Amino acid sequence: MSVESKTNAQVMTRVTVIGAVVDGLLGLLKIGVGFVSQSHALVADGVHSLSDLGTDVLVILAAKWSSEEPDANHPYGHDRIETLATLILGSVLLAVAGGIFYDSLQRFFDPSVAIELGIAAFAITVASIVSKEAIYRYTRHYAQLLNSKLLMANAWHSRTDALSSIAVLVGLIGVSFDLIWLDALAALIVAVFIAKIALTLLWDAMQELIDTALPEDQVTAIRAVALDVPGLRDVHHIRTRTMAGKTLMDLHLQVDPRVSVSEGHEIGCWVAASIRAQFQEITDITFHIDPEDDAEMDQEGPTSLRPLRREVLECLRADWGPLVDDA
Repeated sequence: MSVESKTNAQVMTRVTVIGAVVDGLLGLLKIGVGFVSQSHALVADGVHSLSDLGTDVLVILAAKWSSEEPDANHPYGHDRIETLATLILGSVLLAVAGGIFYDSLQRFFDPSVAIELGIAAFAITVASIVSKEAIYRYTRHYAQLLNSKLLMANAWHSRTDALSSIAVLVGLIGVSFDLIWLDALAALIVAVFIAKIALTLLWDAMQELIDTALPEDQVTAIRAVALDVPGLRDVHHIRTRTMAGKTLMDLHLQVDPRVSVSEGHEIGCWVAASIRAQFQEITDITFHIDPEDDAEMDQEGPTSLRPLRREVLECLRADWGPLVDDA
């Protein structure tokens, strides 16, 4: 594991552990007070907080494993573990949302359980809103610093918890005015919030797994940076894909056919360095040097290949014999 990867994993772990402690305390308090006050919405919100605790553990493990260096079996590294963790996180949250939604519908149409409202329910809900928003901002800061998609997803998960707590607060206020059905409605809103973030995480993870390219405007910007390098005539066949917030790309660089192989390669190195300087998320660049525009030739297949030097010399020797040297 490199020093940078190890440091990033340690930062992600520290940030997530702090969030996990908050999630655990809030979850237990909400569920306890929710059972005492018989507030379905508060219990549902407590389950949401505990589900955050589970995803926090997932983030910690993913941070550790995904930071491992590339090996023989994983030459591109282990960043896909973050993508897989995001997919698992989204699936778990979607299941939790479905359970809360089903229970809340039953409660909505049969509000037979009496509700005893206390000041503790209001206090815990307000504390949840403030603390989860603070965790969101704290986690988002480091997610942007590390360019970590999984950490950013966990940050938004905290923000969603804060918003769902606002819905719970609305439900509790409704109960204080004898609008019992608002409590169940608030729980339904909690389920919708959880489902929304789950679907977003699932969609983003699946886009990564199928190697979706960067948006066209970003590719255009990358091409413009490359063309600013002296000696480069054109750029084509730009292909990009993302892995856990990092971008991998390959591209063809057209140079003057009269330059040496060494100079052509040096131009390619300058292009790669320029792109990395402008786009820090691009961590892997593979370039191919072309002496001419072969964009159409590459698409035509092997029938478009020109003969190699050895084949040309053999043909010339067959016709000209000793007049052809062994160059």
